[in-house]
Amino acid sequence: MNCFNRLWGIGLVIVLTVAGSAWAQSQYIGYVYPAGGQRGSTFTIKLGGQRLTHPSDVVVTGEGITARLVEYYPVLNNQEMGMLRQLLKELRKKETTLGDVMAAKMAWYEFPMPIGPTAPLAAVSDSKDAPSEKEVAKQNLIKRIEMVFSEDERNPAVAAQREIVFAEVTIAPDAKPGRHEIRVITKHGVSNALPFYVAQVPEVARKPVNTCQKPTLGKESQAQVKRPADQEEMRITPPCTVNGQIAAGWVDRYRFEASKGQRLVIEAKARDLIPYVADGVPGWFQAVMKLYDAKGNEVAYNDDFFFHPDPVIYYEVPADGEYVLTITDALFRGRESFTYRITVSQSPFVTSIFPLGGRVGEPVKIEAQGWNLDKAKVAAPPKDAKPGPHMIVASNGNFVSNAVPFALDTLPECLDAESNDEPAKAQKVSLPIIVNGRMDHPGDWDVFEIDAKAGQTIVAEVNARRLGSPFDSFIKITNAQGKVVALNDDHHDAASGLNTDHADSYLMAKLPADGKYHIHIGDTRRHAGKAYAYRLRISQPQPDFELRVIPSRVVIRSKSAANLTVFAIRKDGYTGPIKLNFKDLPKGLESSGATLGANAEVVKLTVKTTLTDMEGPVDLTLIGSGADGDRQIVREAVPAEDTMQAFLWRHLLPAENLPALVYNSAYQPPADRVRPPIRDEDRPKGLKRNLTKASVTRRLNEIERLYQNWLFTDDFANREIANIEARLIK
Repeated sequence: MNCFNRLWGIGLVIVLTVAGSAWAQSQYIGYVYPAGGQRGSTFTIKLGGQRLTHPSDVVVTGEGITARLVEYYPVLNNQEMGMLRQLLKELRKKETTLGDVMAAKMAWYEFPMPIGPTAPLAAVSDSKDAPSEKEVAKQNLIKRIEMVFSEDERNPAVAAQREIVFAEVTIAPDAKPGRHEIRVITKHGVSNALPFYVAQVPEVARKPVNTCQKPTLGKESQAQVKRPADQEEMRITPPCTVNGQIAAGWVDRYRFEASKGQRLVIEAKARDLIPYVADGVPGWFQAVMKLYDAKGNEVAYNDDFFFHPDPVIYYEVPADGEYVLTITDALFRGRESFTYRITVSQSPFVTSIFPLGGRVGEPVKIEAQGWNLDKAKVAAPPKDAKPGPHMIVASNGNFVSNAVPFALDTLPECLDAESNDEPAKAQKVSLPIIVNGRMDHPGDWDVFEIDAKAGQTIVAEVNARRLGSPFDSFIKITNAQGKVVALNDDHHDAASGLNTDHADSYLMAKLPADGKYHIHIGDTRRHAGKAYAYRLRISQPQPDFELRVIPSRVVIRSKSAANLTVFAIRKDGYTGPIKLNFKDLPKGLESSGATLGANAEVVKLTVKTTLTDMEGPVDLTLIGSGADGDRQIVREAVPAEDTMQAFLWRHLLPAENLPALVYNSAYQPPADRVRPPIRDEDRPKGLKRNLTKASVTRRLNEIERLYQNWLFTDDFANREIANIEARLIK
């Protein structure tokens, strides 16, 4: 049984393995909004998560994308919220005293927030009629505190998304379009990665949704986020990408003008942005899109693209006029992490390619199906590309299409030759071979004939669904008399962490006698068409393995160690040991590696450090090596996160890199502010002494935290401190 089929059963092992560094590995982001932007733009994003205290950086993979931290909102307790409420009440009064330090800071404090729930903070003006510096500081502080209350939710739908980080992202004009990944770096660790997209068309973003309230059974309507009716619809001008978030019961509407003959592609990214939701069925935001004409008639609908949950609508506009696009969740659920991106354009869009792959180093002509591809060309991977899946696009010189997978292998290849739909007309092939084929008509079968010896082991593996094809394969091996020797419908591939529909077939069979054998392949649903392509490998076993390492970040406390878990996904009967070692570990980090014994599927790996801390994370590379006879097998471990879908199923969700960070657990941020001393005459007298030393210490720390975060004035902080100290039980 594959290791990941049992992952739910060995969850306790995983917990015990990483428990020693639980805090260090628990920085988490549950969403980023918007989850991307246009090349050549600067904009603000909002990230929600947990244990993001002392954020120090926001990083995005790929060149040409930079980010700077703008603001961090921790989860405040009731006492802290009460003090802020009191200060806000006082600030709203006409006469308010502010300390000089506070005024100086808040006068220049800039908070760019094009997507924020409040207007940008005021700036100082040289006009004679302009408000004073202190008045500007006062209004800015009021807006900051109002935002704290706006973001606060005492009973959140998802407690792990309550801490908020705002960052400003700048994307260079030449940044590579498409998918990247974003993480938050803190003084105590590194977060998980989430998708972040670079687009080619203008972008718009709705106001972000505040933390949603947890619904109560039978009273769900009370938790729904209310919004004015005029915010349900937005007017847009294609081509553009719109960004939004869906709260429970919401339907977002977009109105735009379109001209007759336009070939619009309306592509949504929703599940693609947050692949798995642990506490909801089906385990992601299941987006539904509808398109209406000016008369309100529904002219197009989609809730998925082939087997992909995210919808795509292609629509040739029949007449000039206004059209309205809507998006909602299929079950009308929602929360702040139900983010989406919808691109409305006439850009190239690839629905399928053929063949799905080629041989390493050999030229291949790729046929693409889709929309707006008349002047677009699909480029194969470069000649020096290594075996494995590669993402390719179609380009018309101005815009590139969506990316689709294309596989490279080292085995000989051929195309299937029709008509080969029965044993009498079987296409003869010599082993090893990869056949590139597709279903030409409903109910089609492709049959291939091989000569084999008694006791010979044959592998037949289909790659289709893992390469974006809707083909749902079924394979069987029969002897010359038509007797079935082996068959398979679906095979679970734990290495395909984003895939929940494991429809590709795989079998390994030992043949009983000399003679001719036939390999049959067909679609279980009897579907066919140019999109229903496959790659069928027929060969002797080629023992191999893939590796996944969790979590996708290595976070180590000063002069300590951290544990990782490595999963081996063994293929074609590989049973040998696998040695694990890091490649070129940076100075200050060390690891003795580990060995996955024969047939072992999981092992713990330890990384130690002599460092006190690191300025920022560095990427690590973990290599696994094994042998099949004289053949050496070397594979790089893919970083991954152990994610849960819909309360039960677990997936190894891949990430682009494996950052490592050493942190100092004793870190405290420097004190940017120094309070003026409290005058004796300002200390209250006669207060009841009812606070213990521990209670006083805790409350003074709360005041200091808010003060250093520029949320308290000098006068207010001193008054609160004096009141608390006066209540200390002596």
